[in-house]
Order: sequence, then C-alpha cells, then structure tokens
Amino acid sequence: MRVLMIVVLSLVLVACQRDQADQRTNDSLVEVAEPLIGRHLGDLDGMIERRQIRALVPYSRTFFFLDEQGSQRGLSHTFMEAFENHINAELGRGHLRVQVVYVPVTRDRLIPWLLEGRGDVIAANLTVTEARLAEVDFTEPLVRNVRELLVSGPSALPLNSIEDLSGRSVYVRPGSSFFESLTALNRQFQRDGLAPVVLEPAAAHFEVGDVLELVSAGVVPYAVADDYLAEFWARVLPGLTVHEDIVLREGADIAFAVRPDSPELKQALNGFLGNHRAGTLFGNVAFERFLRDTRWVMREGEQERVARFRRKADLFNHFGSQYELDWLLLIAQGYQESRLDQSARSPAGAVGVMQLLPSTAAELGVGDINELPNNIHAGARYLRWMIDRYYASEPMDEDNRLLFALASYNAGPRRVREMRQQAEIEGLDPNIWFDNVEHIAARVIGRETVEYVSNIFKYHIAFRLIAEGQGFDVSPVKAGL
Repeated sequence: MRVLMIVVLSLVLVACQRDQADQRTNDSLVEVAEPLIGRHLGDLDGMIERRQIRALVPYSRTFFFLDEQGSQRGLSHTFMEAFENHINAELGRGHLRVQVVYVPVTRDRLIPWLLEGRGDVIAANLTVTEARLAEVDFTEPLVRNVRELLVSGPSALPLNSIEDLSGRSVYVRPGSSFFESLTALNRQFQRDGLAPVVLEPAAAHFEVGDVLELVSAGVVPYAVADDYLAEFWARVLPGLTVHEDIVLREGADIAFAVRPDSPELKQALNGFLGNHRAGTLFGNVAFERFLRDTRWVMREGEQERVARFRRKADLFNHFGSQYELDWLLLIAQGYQESRLDQSARSPAGAVGVMQLLPSTAAELGVGDINELPNNIHAGARYLRWMIDRYYASEPMDEDNRLLFALASYNAGPRRVREMRQQAEIEGLDPNIWFDNVEHIAARVIGRETVEYVSNIFKYHIAFRLIAEGQGFDVSPVKAGL
C-alpha cells in the first residue's frame, strides 16, 4: 500500500502540473499533430482517396497503449485493426490498403478534434448521451446495457443508498458521461431538498484506471465507473468496493462516434459491428484479453515499458540529431523492421533493431551492430546515406525524399529507380511516392514495400503523439515528415 500511495501521489502531482500547463500542452499537441494528420472533413470516399481513416483514441492501459516491445495494443486498437481488415476486404483494395491511423489524445479533445477534422472516428469507450448526440453521430452499440456504478475506497464512509451521497465528494472528470450522470443526480437532490454531491474535478488526461487508483489509495473516497471496468479494476487494485446497488445510469450504450457529415463511414462501421460487437466471438475474445489479463495494466509493468522506451529513445534521439533525421520516424522504422527487438535475426543475416547486414554496417564505418547503439547508429547513417546519395538532387520535396529513401532501405535503390522510371512511362509522377510510384511497387513487388513505407508513416504518427503526451522533446528536425 505504501508503494501504491507513492505512485498515486506522483500521479496527483503530475496531474496538477499538467493542469497548470493545459493551454501550452494543447497548443503544443496541435502544433505537432497538424502536419501529421491534417484537417479533413467529409465522408468515407475522401478517406478512401487519402487511404487513411484517423481513429481518435485515448492513451490508456486498457484502450490504447504500447507494450514492452513498443507494439500498439488495447481494446480500441484491437477493434480498429479488425475494422481496417474489414473495410479493405469490402473495398477489394489488394496491396494498396486503406489504413487506420491512430491519433492518441486526451478525452477532452476527442469530440473537438473530430468536429475540427483532425480525426474521423472516435474509438474510446464513449457512452451515448443526449448531450453528445447534439454534436456527433453514433454507430450501432459496441456494448449494450452498461450501468454506471459508484466505486468507493478505504477513505469512504459507508453508504446504504444513493441518497447517502448527498453532501459527499465524488472524483470525476468533467465532460465525461459520469459527470453528466452526477449532475442529473444533483438536480434530483435539489428537487428532494438534499445537499448536492460535491463534484471534485479529475485531470483531463485521467482515465478510469487513474481515477480508481486514487480511490484505492484513499486519496479520494468515491468515483464512478462503467460496470465492466469497475469489475476489472476491483480485481487489480486493493481496497475498491463496487456498489452494484448504487447506479448512476443504467441501460447505456457504448459506441463509435463519427461526424454528422460521415454517413457512409457510419454505415461501414455498422456493417463491421454486426460480427464484432460485444457478445460476438470476436468481441468476447477481445474483451476477455484486455479485461481479464491484468498484466497489461499493472503500474510496475507500465513503468518498465516507459523506462525501456526512454533508453532506446535516447539513442534514436542522439543519432537522429547527428544525421538530421526525425528520431521518432527512426523509431517507427525500427518498430517496422524488428518490433524494436535487438535480438531479431533474419534468414538473410540482417541483425537487430534496424535489420542491417553486418557487411552493410562495415561499409558505413560502423562497428559491431550486435550492440544496440551501433545498430541504431548504422540504421540512421544508412537512411541518411540513401537520402543524400540517391534523392538529394531529385526534384521532389523533403517528405518524398524520405519516403523514397525508406522504400530503398527495404527494396534497394536500384529497384526503386526502375519503379520510378516505370511510373513516368505510365503517366504517374516519379517524384511522389503515395498514389504514384507505390502503385508500381504494389504491382512489381507486391505488398511488402508498400506496407513497409505505409506502416512507418502510420506508426510515426502514433509514436509522435504519444511522445508529446509523455513529455519527450519532439522538436522538428530538418528532414521531412
């Protein structure tokens, strides 16, 4: 309990610091996100044309997070990855797939960013409420008949009924469906002549698990949670009591949210949910995985993951700066190559995180790439060499120089040169990768190089937004993207 209390008090301190810097953080995140995800309104046809559906997700230990290898996981990720496969099968896209790109943001930004065109769908365990229906459209329910229950901790006084909440403090995030439910309860209390519930505001970036940690440690007495999440966290955290008989809302639906101008996207999601909602085989397996296996959410494991990420991040940052490359794009490339696993070995003899041949590293003048720093160093030097040797003088922008260098890293510069020549013969722009030379790559090579470049672009967005939220320096460098 002492360790938990220290962790929780650290959370409170961080929350206070984050609240004091809310405007700076918001401005910073917008500045980082805008060039990556753009601002696009409209429906599925435009997303298909851009080959990108942007999913707004909360970064949390149940819905969207990075595991020990840097892999993206969580309930939101699982369902949206399945939707990506579903929509591509429906469209018959072949190798030129429409990708779901994850945009991790705090919950207070979910609806504003959706309406501003910084995302296309909210995948965030969002409860359908009248207030939200005035702003967004919801799909068919992902989960039906959810109850919002009171949860108490060791510092709470006993409760016999919901009326006993009168005059007591409940810790709740403004803008949540729980806040709406408690506000409605206060209106009822006012009609009944009872003192209102005191609504203590939780930090905007707090998820249910963060709030319930404070309750478990006795820092705050009461909170509200969806029934299935309350049950899950009661098995993870000591001292929590879930009050099955104190219900703030019942019969609620949880669904994906889209803009009112996206009826085709809504229809596609509804078609997907027919075989993927809670209660289907897929849905039951997904919920079982992330709401039964508690290892994903233990705070100690999360701290270890962050520590490992930071150790590797320092190396990527160092060599990214040395070679004027975006270090978060290098991490995305390393993840695509090896899942950031230095022990990885390919049948062709490629080694480590950046999957280089020892002979290539030797030609670059880098030592033993069995050592992690040398491996990342060699990967960064090789990518910079590709840019300078093959694309620095080509009539293309910086983003495309980097995209072509990545394609060359995977397929070899000779094959990329041949594909550019073929693109020009066929009336495509040989100096633009997406929707031009990649069409030739899909036909000549197949899916490998097309997905290699697309996945790095996709992972880069998520890594960059997560890093911004974790307080990393994400200052832009001279290279593209």
